[in-house]
Amino acid sequence: MHVPDLKDEEPYRAGDLNRRGLVDLGGARTALIASLRRDDAVLGFIILYRQEVRPFSDKQIALLQNFAAQAVIAMENARLINETREALEQQAATAEVLQVINSSPGDLVPVFDAILQKAHTLCGADHGSMSLYDGDRFRSIASRNVPEPFASWAQQGFDTKDAPLARGLVAGDRFVHIHGSALTEGSMNQILDAVSSHRTALAVPLRKGKALFGMIVAGRFEVRPFTDKQIALLENFAAQAVIAMENARLLDELRQRTEEVSELNRGLETRVAEQVDELGRVGRLKRFLAPQLAELIVSQGDEKILESHRREIVVVFCDLRGYTAFTETAEPEEVLDFLREYHGALGPLVAQFEGTLDQFSGDGIMVFFNDPVPCPDPAERAVNMAVAMRETAGTLIAAWRRRGRVLGFGAGIAQGYATLGQIGFADRSGYTAIGTVCNLAARLCAEAKDGQILIAQRVAVAIEETRPLEELGELTLKGLTQPVVAFNVPLVGGQAAFRVIEEGAPSA
Repeated sequence: MHVPDLKDEEPYRAGDLNRRGLVDLGGARTALIASLRRDDAVLGFIILYRQEVRPFSDKQIALLQNFAAQAVIAMENARLINETREALEQQAATAEVLQVINSSPGDLVPVFDAILQKAHTLCGADHGSMSLYDGDRFRSIASRNVPEPFASWAQQGFDTKDAPLARGLVAGDRFVHIHGSALTEGSMNQILDAVSSHRTALAVPLRKGKALFGMIVAGRFEVRPFTDKQIALLENFAAQAVIAMENARLLDELRQRTEEVSELNRGLETRVAEQVDELGRVGRLKRFLAPQLAELIVSQGDEKILESHRREIVVVFCDLRGYTAFTETAEPEEVLDFLREYHGALGPLVAQFEGTLDQFSGDGIMVFFNDPVPCPDPAERAVNMAVAMRETAGTLIAAWRRRGRVLGFGAGIAQGYATLGQIGFADRSGYTAIGTVCNLAARLCAEAKDGQILIAQRVAVAIEETRPLEELGELTLKGLTQPVVAFNVPLVGGQAAFRVIEEGAPSA
């Protein structure tokens, strides 16, 4: 467009230039103006002047438009290069912060220092700080280029009423951006105003969900607000700080849990060692005690009862009739097979009636009652166990008789005082009873015919009201100077016809 001398025209308004885009001014002199545009935005102008009234040609106008377009392209390239550089700087800064986080697990001080330094550099901040919030007060944990009076004051902790930057964050604001005279409010900013030209401040929260952990503050000594891009960048660094805090919390919990598990493991190891020792003690006691009695002694922690002492007991001896003849004619494997069945069947009965096993050798078994743990009815328990053994052994013997092996079962029971205690050595020990009562029970057993359970008079008196007995009168027993009144515990259903099987008497 060609326009008369500029002296005769009103000045062009910016809006006119934005709308026209290209204006040819004529008159006393000539001017050509080309706007630099990107989409609808005017970025600038190119203006050419002539001192004479000589309008520009269409070719010249087109050429100027081409130069304007190239200038816009150059400006756009510069903008993209600048944005790329900024993005690379941000990525590098973020990577460095993440490296610090990874290399300092659980140690937040170097992480906060790195975050503060990178955030201030990229956002163009002159100074600032990072503070943690405990739900009541803020306390500075890192600062940069902050005057000493303020640093000391902030490290001691401050209320939100003393810091306008903090109040908005506690209220839930995304950020607080203050510049100019508003910064003179509050104790914190009065201190800053007294020691510097603090004029612009931006506070971004350290937040996870709705929980506020603290804030990052970036400040400038001039009134120059932060851009939206700089605010977003500071928010990104705040998010990294929260990640570091969360990692530290999780690591602390993991360490604490690891310590707890280690402590539990140590306690478990100690308990396992105690249980192993206890099982060993129980196992040793079970060799001669009923399992429940062995466990009782160990649980009470009192093995002194196994030390040598004197007590009244009831002793049971039982063995097989015809066993010696059997072993002379049978193969060793056959004898072992029979003993496995015999011991396997009669052994559990000792525990069932809570007796104490003294001997379990070959066909002979010695059991006593009322020691080491006293019981109210030792005679009755002893007789009941012997009857159960007779019945069980009878079933086995019947089966072996069908194989041509003539065997029988007999038992002797006596009551009296004996000396009892452990014998043996550390790796192998037993618990035994010594006294005339043991000899008497053994001699009664040797005297018994197949199927008989011979009991001494004291035992008979103790059980006569609960079980029928057959009096045999006085018996003269080997090794005893005085005859003994003996009784038999007959089979249920009446008097049985006993077989006499020759056998050597068991040794006492």
